[in-house]
Amino acid sequence: MPSTSSTRRRPLLVAAAACVVLLLVVAFGVRQFVAAPFRVPSGSMEPTLRSGDVILADRTGGTAVQRGELVVFDGSGYFPKDGAISRYWVKRVVAVGGDSIRCCDDGGHLVLNGERLEEPYLAPGTDTTTVRFDLEVPEGRMFVLGDNRADSTDSRFLLGSPGGGMIPTDRVIGEASRIVWPLGRAGRLDR
Repeated sequence: MPSTSSTRRRPLLVAAAACVVLLLVVAFGVRQFVAAPFRVPSGSMEPTLRSGDVILADRTGGTAVQRGELVVFDGSGYFPKDGAISRYWVKRVVAVGGDSIRCCDDGGHLVLNGERLEEPYLAPGTDTTTVRFDLEVPEGRMFVLGDNRADSTDSRFLLGSPGGGMIPTDRVIGEASRIVWPLGRAGRLDR
């Protein structure tokens, strides 16, 4: 005959196991449909993001990207992959489907749809780019750049590659909405 203490422990173990399974399902659901954490692998987005920052990608917006957003996207097949770089990239959306973008006007600034593009997120003294281009972004694609233009692999350097350096918007994982680590830098990311 089983002891009463082992009989009492069995429902507690089943309840604990059920709680663990429920927590795992909730965590998976949040990561898949609400927000997912990503570590910034390089300094290509400085000064906005630093190497080692952990950011949350808000997955609730779908693939409807807007100019100025910081997005996390799957760059496999578009961006080079080496041992130090993940397949996930974070960059700023500079132009979307239907936009014309060129470098540069007489002052060295990007020109978006015929107007000088204001880029307050760039560090003072940053050259916009040394790569010249004049293109129209096809529907369903985006042209992305790093904020640290001197140290960023982005759409500028992939112009001759398949897709012309423009990433399909359905590759977007989510908008980088906040820094969660390190705690001293934690906070919301503004466009």
